[in-house]
Amino acid sequence: MSITQRETSMQDTGETPMRGFIDGLAATAIALAAAGCSAMPQSGENWESLFDGRTLNGWTPKIRGFPLGENYRDTFHVRDGAIVVDYSKYDQFGERFGHLFYKEAFYGPYRLRFEYRFLEEHPADTPAWAIANSGVMIFGEDPKGMAVGDSFPVSVEAQLLGPAPGQTRFNGNMCSPGTNVVMDGKLETTHCINSKTPSGPNGVWAEFEVEVDAGGTVTQKINGVPTIVYSTVQLDPEGKMANSKPLVVAAGGKLMLDGGTISLQSEGNPIEFRKIEILRK
Repeated sequence: MSITQRETSMQDTGETPMRGFIDGLAATAIALAAAGCSAMPQSGENWESLFDGRTLNGWTPKIRGFPLGENYRDTFHVRDGAIVVDYSKYDQFGERFGHLFYKEAFYGPYRLRFEYRFLEEHPADTPAWAIANSGVMIFGEDPKGMAVGDSFPVSVEAQLLGPAPGQTRFNGNMCSPGTNVVMDGKLETTHCINSKTPSGPNGVWAEFEVEVDAGGTVTQKINGVPTIVYSTVQLDPEGKMANSKPLVVAAGGKLMLDGGTISLQSEGNPIEFRKIEILRK
């Protein structure tokens, strides 16, 4: 286009050189603002990493049949930036249920999130219910108080389930070793309560989040979608599935819990955890 053609075009459309220049600046500013917004972290949230991606620093294993701190046959180790639950050095699983405890207890409000994926190979004697079954334990007891033979800490399990042969399964469920919760205004003493979220495929990374608000309501999410909500976490005075009775006595009969330890579960199926973070609110 020649200069004469350009001037004629401007006259035909009512455009002036200055107006075109200003419109160009405005468009550029809008584009830059949009790009800047998309690159910003959410609300400047200060997420803290609980796992350095290289070591188990800050984490302590407790495996059934062994004292606190003994990592039987390297059950928990780090590989490619993930904490791996691995049974490749086991002769058999032998109901050696384990948990990897973080060094600090957490009290609401907070948000805990991580990515996980189930691996396919598991010991031949892993119980059918434990295939593609794991979880993160919250509101947990101090592992120093656990007996050598304890299978599970007193806690609430945010349960992770993958598909398993011959089983219809849901994911993001709630289990309650040594505890009870309130759901829909009712005290629930059933050990495990399923969500309505179908299990996703094994071998694929998924994001899991647990949010505990200031009032003690717990919301579990998979890939950002809520799966189950409960509240009023409390000790089970009957001590079902985990020995909570000594904790009830130590608390003078007080049942309500407002927080506790966090641990990753080793329940018989290999699994990987990575990008483990917490946001204190």
